[in-house]
Amino acid sequence: MATAVEPVARPGRVKSFLKLVAIEHSVFALPFAYLSALTAMQVHGGRVRWLDLLLITVAMVGARTFAMAANRILDRRIDARNPRTAARELVTGAVSVRTAWTGAAVALVVFLGAAALLNPLCLMLAPLAVVPLVVYPYGKRFTNWPHAILAVAQAVGPVGAWLGVTGTLDGSWPAWLLGVAVGLWIGGFDLIYACQDAEVDRRIGVHSVPARYGLPFALHASTVAHVVTFALFIWFGALVGFGWLWWIGLGLTALAFGYQHLVISPTDLSKVNRAFFTANGFVGIALFVFALLDLVVRLSLRP
Repeated sequence: MATAVEPVARPGRVKSFLKLVAIEHSVFALPFAYLSALTAMQVHGGRVRWLDLLLITVAMVGARTFAMAANRILDRRIDARNPRTAARELVTGAVSVRTAWTGAAVALVVFLGAAALLNPLCLMLAPLAVVPLVVYPYGKRFTNWPHAILAVAQAVGPVGAWLGVTGTLDGSWPAWLLGVAVGLWIGGFDLIYACQDAEVDRRIGVHSVPARYGLPFALHASTVAHVVTFALFIWFGALVGFGWLWWIGLGLTALAFGYQHLVISPTDLSKVNRAFFTANGFVGIALFVFALLDLVVRLSLRP
């Protein structure tokens, strides 16, 4: 007697879309936006504005979701030719292109809406912030340095958070400094991440530093980027007057950077994901936590 085979339940469209854009990875970008915003609040009155922090969170998640969706849509044919990315949702059909575009459009509206609610300057500059998010997926088609475009896109976060609090470009120099540091940090890691695909990229005509110049050069370039990143973190802390707690966090960050570069070599890329999830996640969280503690201590010591 034949037995009925129960159909395997497929995840809903929303759940599949959130998996497509790796929504949980938004946590990596948020600490530096919070760090910039809270520093701006400390400089401009010392009062935490919770609504601004909420809107900055919504804007950051919206922008990142849009960027990831656009990236996956525009790269779906490239992803299909790469064994490492061939199981992504748009390649397998788990998410349709129409659903991905719909999700991207909703995320973009959410981002622009949050920017509008923050202040007129943020709304006016929001379209400029979207440009590198769209250009980045195309970068690998015309330049060997698409990682630099990603760095520009990531630098926008801390600057936007500062402007979201202050509503003016005046006195925003610390945010630009932090933005460049964050951009170099992510761009430097993207150099490492791209090493996994160097051989495939050469075969299918995708441009990147590892594909063009080789893995040793890419890893050395990443090291330089992270050394400069660390120097900029030092400069930022000194510029805004952080105390000893910030420097403890920075010391822990130095260990995370060192670990990331010690476990990866041109002949062994097996720990790239560990470097991403462990070291990079730790950098953002450690710096934010110790900066927050420093801000709390300094505010409590005010007369």
